[in-house]
Amino acid sequence: MTLLDQTAPGALRDAQAQPKSVDVYDFRRPTTLAREHSRVLELAFDTFARQWGTQLTAKVRVLSQVTCETVSMTTYDEFAASLPATTAMVLCPLEGASAKAVIQFPSASALGWVTHMLGGNPAGQSLPERKFTPVEQALVRRLMDDALEDLRYSLGSLLVAPISVGGFQYNSQFAQAASKSDLMIVASFEIRVGEAAAPATLALPAEVLLPQLGESNPTSTTVGARDLIDQQLAAVPVDVALGFLPARVLPSDVLDLKVGDLVALPHPEHRPLDVTVGGEPVGRAAVGANGSRLAGIIVTTEERLA
Repeated sequence: MTLLDQTAPGALRDAQAQPKSVDVYDFRRPTTLAREHSRVLELAFDTFARQWGTQLTAKVRVLSQVTCETVSMTTYDEFAASLPATTAMVLCPLEGASAKAVIQFPSASALGWVTHMLGGNPAGQSLPERKFTPVEQALVRRLMDDALEDLRYSLGSLLVAPISVGGFQYNSQFAQAASKSDLMIVASFEIRVGEAAAPATLALPAEVLLPQLGESNPTSTTVGARDLIDQQLAAVPVDVALGFLPARVLPSDVLDLKVGDLVALPHPEHRPLDVTVGGEPVGRAAVGANGSRLAGIIVTTEERLA
């Protein structure tokens, strides 16, 4: 006996009655990075992380390490929504671009860096998330100037627009670094200064970097495709072999073979050897010599239909 689920039709009707959510996707502005682009950017930001960690160690005078964790592309609205409500944001204008780059990190962590720079030890202290004083801001600005120098070195030809440190913001929802729909390349980092670790992000306008990355899937014209294939195949190395006619023997004969046994071949003495490529016969050749080496002298070739 089969029991029918009487609630299934009703559940199906309820599911059909619910309004469906449709997201509009603009194919002219994809929100995901191509694999080739992502790999190039990951290598560049890994280099930036190492350089940034070295600079922090020199300026803060405490062993520091910066690790790049993820690289993605998202809209500025989504990027800002992912940040804490209160945090330190350094807005960095780029020449020729309306959107600004953003370096974000907890202000409490930056206060710990400043404490180290001034000879103190913030270990065990609970530092608040607050705005920087003029002195603190000047010291953090010096750290950011060094970070941007490392960024220009690490990105190389990917970052052609001059970039500089601009203003500071402490509310992620009020910072107007770009329009909500502007695409940003966002790299997330972990900054470890001494025993203290803090998350950080770097957001760069996609319009500044993507033109230097080129097309993700470049295509070639199909004109002369047959000639190109022929040229490529002609340059591929293949194994050529000279072979005798095969001999048919019993499995017992093979199992009883030992050193010194003779295997009779049905190949006539005056018949040329078969010339094969990948096991396929392409002609015949007589045994000859080339200096001190054995060689095959081609005597016939087999016609092949193209």
